[in-house]
Amino acid sequence: MPRTRSLAWAELKIGIVSVVALALAATLIFMLSGEGGFSWQRYSLKTVFDDIAGLDEGSPVRLAGVEVGSVTGIDFIGDRVEVTFELSERMQPRVTTGSMAALGSVSLLGESSVDITASTEGTPIPEWGYVPSGRAAGSLTDVTRQASEGIEELTAVLEDMRAGKGTIGRLITDDSLYREMNALVAAAENVVQSVSAGRGTLGRLANDPAAAKALEASLQNFESITARVKAGEGSLGRLLADDALATSLTSTTTNLDAITGRISRGEGTAGKLITEPELYDRLNSMSERLDKVMAGLEQGEGTAGRLLHDRQLYENMNGAVGELRQLVRDIRADPRKFLNVRVSLF
Repeated sequence: MPRTRSLAWAELKIGIVSVVALALAATLIFMLSGEGGFSWQRYSLKTVFDDIAGLDEGSPVRLAGVEVGSVTGIDFIGDRVEVTFELSERMQPRVTTGSMAALGSVSLLGESSVDITASTEGTPIPEWGYVPSGRAAGSLTDVTRQASEGIEELTAVLEDMRAGKGTIGRLITDDSLYREMNALVAAAENVVQSVSAGRGTLGRLANDPAAAKALEASLQNFESITARVKAGEGSLGRLLADDALATSLTSTTTNLDAITGRISRGEGTAGKLITEPELYDRLNSMSERLDKVMAGLEQGEGTAGRLLHDRQLYENMNGAVGELRQLVRDIRADPRKFLNVRVSLF
């Protein structure tokens, strides 16, 4: 009887130790797992990605970089992937409609995670609700994709260069372009040598102090002229600085605008000449008649025409005029000779 009682107590101690060890192990696992508490202290959320890039069940879920849960399920919804994960209920106020879920990287080996941005703005997402998804800036997936695209573009550029496309490609494959570039470099060297030797305008300017001084004097004169203009000296300076001259020019322009406006409206002789066809027709008719008279004169028609072309008629008229002048002189010299009047009566 005493032996049976001793065995029962030993078995009871073993059972108690086993229960305590299991409790300690469960506590230790709970503390090290970072799952955010027991199952009744966690709640589930969902998000949707176009590509999960190696994400699997058990992958960590991080909130603002802190691991607060894990992925519990992955399933397809059409051509997209739905990811279910659990979080601690203590994190619910920080996961709101202003948060965003994105794929992150745990290490360079390609292990993925779900990264959620913490946001106190917005409404907390209830259990089994959906966290808006997006693409994290500077994620390893984006870096890898951009690096791959860059390598592809660089490969295409190298292929074009090998095919002789573009300036660099032609320079590599086309000997004539290389020769032209070589000739261009040689020409540039010749120009530099000419300048160094003092030949040409640039050479004289670079090597001849007199040319440099002349250029400096020209610049000084130009500065002096601009200074005088700024000071209001001369016509240009007065135009820039004198308000009265500017006002006078403005008035002249205004008057000219008024004159052109009156002409456009048909006022005055010039305006009527432009706008009234009757005046123009009369002037045109008079010009035609004058042309006819001039043509007749050139052809020797009429007395004036003959006078222009007939030399004998001109000399006769010139002689008659001369004789008339002589007669007038004789009359003035001795009027009685020509005024002797005799009266006879029957």
